[in-house]
Amino acid sequence: MDNAPESPAGKMNIERLPTGNYLKEVARGVGVLLGLGLLWALEIARNVYFKALDRMGVKPRRNRRSSAFPPGQPKKHNPIQN
Repeated sequence: MDNAPESPAGKMNIERLPTGNYLKEVARGVGVLLGLGLLWALEIARNVYFKALDRMGVKPRRNRRSSAFPPGQPKKHNPIQN
């Protein structure tokens, strides 16, 4: 085990980011912050909407009107004869 004391101001080398990279990192952080804030706001709006539907007593639809892939066996198509 090494018992040598470490000095806090010892071999520390701090490099400054170039101004362009610094601004790019700040802009990225702001973008992430705005994106997460938008998701949070949309979640709040969704919760308010569904709570209002619950208060009005609106029941969820039991069946959907249309679907790209309806349940059951797919229809068999006859090939076109020339």
